[in-house]
Amino acid sequence: MYILARWLVSALALMATAYLVPGISVSSFYAALIVALVVGFLNAIVRPILIILTLPITIVTFGLFVFVINGAMLMFASTFLKGFHVDSWVAAIIGAVVMAVISWTLNRFLHNSQHE
Repeated sequence: MYILARWLVSALALMATAYLVPGISVSSFYAALIVALVVGFLNAIVRPILIILTLPITIVTFGLFVFVINGAMLMFASTFLKGFHVDSWVAAIIGAVVMAVISWTLNRFLHNSQHE
């Protein structure tokens, strides 16, 4: 049940990100659910490999290159998912940051409500 709730939180965060960040669009909540699932899969499988491969540049940039990797995951997902579009790299990186902040905030509320 907790995984389903986190999936819904990710989809809501994606919808909010599309509303807040110009250059990112999601056609429907159903599309947001699919995108959240695919981005979650990419973050679980591909992102760790990219972080290891780009470790030197990540160290040189004091970890800021991770934002580029997160933006790349959004850009990659937008290339093959209908109903989800990212216009540019800048929009992808800003969108990844905004989505992470919103997801973190909503997941904190979800985590706190389960322990009460």
